[in-house]
Amino acid sequence: MKRIRVLLADDHTIVRKGLRSLLDAESAIDVIGEAEDGREAIRKVEQLHPDVVVMDIAMPGLNGLEATRRIKKRFPDIEILILSMHATEEYIFQILQAGALGYVVKQSAPSELVSAIKNVWQGELFLSATISKRVIAEFIQRGERTTEQDSHDQLTDREREVLQLIAEGHSNRQIAESLHISVKTVETHRAHVMDKLDIRGTAGLTRYAIRTGIISLEP
Repeated sequence: MKRIRVLLADDHTIVRKGLRSLLDAESAIDVIGEAEDGREAIRKVEQLHPDVVVMDIAMPGLNGLEATRRIKKRFPDIEILILSMHATEEYIFQILQAGALGYVVKQSAPSELVSAIKNVWQGELFLSATISKRVIAEFIQRGERTTEQDSHDQLTDREREVLQLIAEGHSNRQIAESLHISVKTVETHRAHVMDKLDIRGTAGLTRYAIRTGIISLEP
């Protein structure tokens, strides 16, 4: 039987090692790599082409939600399983919209992770048992309803990167150095983000980023 090739993406080394230890004991799963943030996860996907990526949401620089969008856009055959400390409905909606097929609350990972990986690998939706079934019903019923996520979807990939870095407290110069672009270009992206979201000021952008899961307050 083919073993499921898994990539682990989490910025906490201890968490990654714990997950790897759990999965290494499973004969049907082969952990082929690890990543510390969203950008490294994308690079590892390009290099290793795993079957499933186990992705943390709250990672610095490029969060797991944005990394999921980019991976699914380029590699639709690769399934994404999200790990998070949160079990709120809004987080579930966002990961489903991003293209992930599973959502496991970290506290439940020891008992659910193996089953979750097997399910998403087979193309089946998996949500932690702690998540209410009404989440799926509500997601289906949303249809074309307008939400903050609609505004977020208007942003380009680069604008979402800049927004996350702004919300993480980086200066324009630091963002420019991180993304290898000019300060003027960062200022242009910042202006476009504020116009599209109709938000003014760093504080407003930060509140928006927290509210929509772009950054997280989890440790």
